[in-house]
Amino acid sequence: MLLDGIGCTTPARTAFDLGRRLPLPLSLIRVDALLQATATSVADIAAVAQRYPGARHIRRLRRVVELTDGGAESPQESRVRLLLIKAGLPRPVTQIGITDGYGRVVRRIDMGWPQWKVGVEYDGAQHWTDSNQHADDIDRLEFFADLGWRVVRVSARHLRSRPESVAFRAATALRAAGWPG
Repeated sequence: MLLDGIGCTTPARTAFDLGRRLPLPLSLIRVDALLQATATSVADIAAVAQRYPGARHIRRLRRVVELTDGGAESPQESRVRLLLIKAGLPRPVTQIGITDGYGRVVRRIDMGWPQWKVGVEYDGAQHWTDSNQHADDIDRLEFFADLGWRVVRVSARHLRSRPESVAFRAATALRAAGWPG
């Protein structure tokens, strides 16, 4: 496409290239971010892939497209979602809107399974170092608990050092909520 007279790739074509050239999870993180930042959809990327069925590393791209979700708001959220899927858990829904008594969305959960009221929240450094953010998190978690939600919290250390504990805690919360597993 031309942008201000300069030739450049469309977001869908950029995702096509990223998904083929980068390994998981990096390709997933980049494509998730691209979807979050643009109006591009998974269908747009799939349409580009259909035009080039014999392209190098097309299978890798198909796997990325299968896993991609424009709801991830950070690289770590993409990593958490990939971890949960690879552990055999159902694919989580991202950015779950929680409504008040009037039907207005007043809070969101990073990802989870609304049918079982189980959520997963990635807590970055600001959740621990910013006292206002930490206080807001306490209020949010109590709000979710009052509505019957189980929330699994994940930190960078969990992802780095104990990823199996994240999947285990999510599976345990899902089973407690009625997931047949």
